Amino acid sequence: MLVAVLIANPDRPAITDAVLAEARKVLGTDHPPRILHREVAAEILVQGEAPAAAAITARLRSALAGEPIDIAVVPADAHRRKRLFLADMDSTMIEQECIDELAGTLGLKDHVAAITERAMRGEIAFEPALRERVALLKDIPVGVVDGLIAQTLTHTPGGRTLVRTMAAHGAHTCLVSGGFTLFTGPIAEALGFAEHRANRLAVAEGRLTGVVEDPIVGKAEKRAALIELRERSGLSPADTLAVGDGANDLDMLGEAGLGVAFRAKPAVAAAAQVRVEHGDLTALLYLQGYAAAEFVG
Repeated sequence: MLVAVLIANPDRPAITDAVLAEARKVLGTDHPPRILHREVAAEILVQGEAPAAAAITARLRSALAGEPIDIAVVPADAHRRKRLFLADMDSTMIEQECIDELAGTLGLKDHVAAITERAMRGEIAFEPALRERVALLKDIPVGVVDGLIAQTLTHTPGGRTLVRTMAAHGAHTCLVSGGFTLFTGPIAEALGFAEHRANRLAVAEGRLTGVVEDPIVGKAEKRAALIELRERSGLSPADTLAVGDGANDLDMLGEAGLGVAFRAKPAVAAAAQVRVEHGDLTALLYLQGYAAAEFVG
């Protein structure tokens, strides 16, 4: 069996009875919908095997085009609730790009953000683009990071609930970022992640040196982290979930049992198994069959 999941943003409920009736008609199923959160999320069982999921998803998206609803069709099996979760940080678990905000303290935000955007779209290689941007950060006091975390960076809605709910149900959680440990440490703690992995900025006499230490955490390293944690826990690929938005997340998303592109760059959204464009991060809980009543805040 497969299950079709319909998700709206909690601030813009859209899963009406009419929407559910149309979805059931398109799916050709007699199964009643299961309401996960009234007018925000619901799921409907449908006959089919995993290879048919993409075609079923496309039919539903076509039928409900114009509605502010995310649609995914996933296997309704014993692996649906994942036991390992890896998440990107910048523009995924937080709403900003940390390197751009650091550059902003020097008046270079627009310049650095343009490079970041090209790297995240996959238009330029990640590692040289990272080194180029970090070099521009030379002499920034390390204490600036604390101010950005406290005053500028914002958690993406639903993120804390996502991490804490999965942890409460036994999943291991890891924040894995092409950004920097100066940020991932405090943010992972605030959101409830069990661990974090990211790049290390070299520091001398309390200031950034403009150098990022090897090895660089990029596309290959994110995928390797998922494999390492999966094997360490003795899990199957189907037990894993990953989320991200940029080109450096693609290998990790492809390796995961469920790879989710969250408000992602076009190439990433096109390649991912599932994309979330309307919902907040609690969408990843609905994809796993959690009802809102099971959420841990």
